Amino acid sequence: MATSRRAGGITKRCECRGPEGRLLGTGCPQLAKKSHGKLLLRQELPLDAEGRRRPFRRTGYATVTKAQADLDKLRAILDLVDADDEDAARRVGDLLQGVMKARKPIPDASEVKRRLGVGVELDGKMTMSKLFEAWLGSKKTRATTTRGYRSHVRVHLDPGVGHLRVDRFGVGQAQVFFDSIADRNDVIRAENAARREQEQRAKWTAGGRPPASERPRLEEERAKLAAMPPYRRVTGPATVQSIRRTLRAALNYAIKKQVTTFNAAQHVELEAAARPKGMLWTEERVARWRETGLKPGPVMVWTPAQLGTFLDAALPHRWYGFYHLVAHHGFRRGEGAGQDLDNINYEHGTVTVAKELVVDGWDVIETEPKTAGSAGVVKVDKGTLVVLREQRVRQLAERDARLAAGKTWTDTGKVFTNEDGSWVHPEEFSEGFREILSWTDLPPINLRDLRHGAAALVKAAGGDLHDAKVKLRHSTIVITSDTYMELFEDYEDALTERAAAVVPRARNADEGQPQKTLE
Repeated sequence: MATSRRAGGITKRCECRGPEGRLLGTGCPQLAKKSHGKLLLRQELPLDAEGRRRPFRRTGYATVTKAQADLDKLRAILDLVDADDEDAARRVGDLLQGVMKARKPIPDASEVKRRLGVGVELDGKMTMSKLFEAWLGSKKTRATTTRGYRSHVRVHLDPGVGHLRVDRFGVGQAQVFFDSIADRNDVIRAENAARREQEQRAKWTAGGRPPASERPRLEEERAKLAAMPPYRRVTGPATVQSIRRTLRAALNYAIKKQVTTFNAAQHVELEAAARPKGMLWTEERVARWRETGLKPGPVMVWTPAQLGTFLDAALPHRWYGFYHLVAHHGFRRGEGAGQDLDNINYEHGTVTVAKELVVDGWDVIETEPKTAGSAGVVKVDKGTLVVLREQRVRQLAERDARLAAGKTWTDTGKVFTNEDGSWVHPEEFSEGFREILSWTDLPPINLRDLRHGAAALVKAAGGDLHDAKVKLRHSTIVITSDTYMELFEDYEDALTERAAAVVPRARNADEGQPQKTLE
């Protein structure tokens, strides 16, 4: 649905009015004068999503030449869009309408082509790099999701396969690309190990200051250390799988656009990415951690007693209510940060999860929960309702104090806000969590693990995997099982004993004496 180049032009606009107060328009006798009236640029844009017309209008040009230059820019942008690509036409129209309303300069066609991915030639000779550009420009996913795609393309896919032609991209080339990631991981591991060894050689571990005889050697070893590559992170199996999904989605877009007929990413053999298992900080694991400093696994969960110690320590902290909500009811960081006051029902004891505050780069944006399962109504306990009421009382006191002092207050409607009522950057909750943890002697977890701890509370209270799935709002019980089965097994011994104790036995009342045998 490309817009006709003829649906627009440049005219003179006169503001003169007749005796009845109506604009004279083209009937003004002064229009013949070059200095009279204002030049008006007008160009029809593609229809909006509801099928309504939306002309681009701009006035105030000093000369026809300047107005014509802007009109040429507009038409060059509109010419980027194929006649049958209604989606691209609508996106271009949205962009230009925003430019008009904000009185921004009209961008060059090359900039629009880069930003929206329109006008890119989708033919058999195009490179993978051009395909990524067009595909990313067409994405309508959440900002954070699209940012992840762009990261995969920028860091891995474009340097690795961007130079290859789409129509010739096969399984062999895809496999070589992913094998190169594994090879690079081996190099990184070797370099990291060599750096750790060199750090030991560059240290003086005998206590006190090193003697003069050892100082030249230590200086030499430290110079070697400074010349070595810094520590780097390997690209783990889960990230490799995500990169493959990005590549597969881009190739599906190419198939849809009839650039190719084959998706090589679907047939690549990769190492399976196991979901990290939740593990309980048992006494044995805590003792081993204190001895070695090593965590038993990537996802560690506190026992109820350990969680109680943390929450007691967190009581004086500004974000105590946030940590309480996450720990007891499994809220994600963005969900807690974006929780609206209006979505708390104190009468029924429910909290509705409807919005998230997430980080895009470093900017904070408000979005809906990523999946339909994440959104929903969470049943909360009476103690949590008390905590939420206390949070609201403190917030109102801060608001009244600021207004009384003549300062501004921003009513964002969020449960957790800064002192001026504005959004809290989600990273502040993570920083606060680390700060409180440093006050305690607890084994380490991170803020995301605090959410995982809600599953441990379900199990400790006698619930099962389905109860944990409901509490954490997982889309499928498979996710719950993959993540928490080992955690639940940590509770099996105690659960087994409680289950056995349910059955009343006469021997239990006889102080452990065995019953008489039947003769």
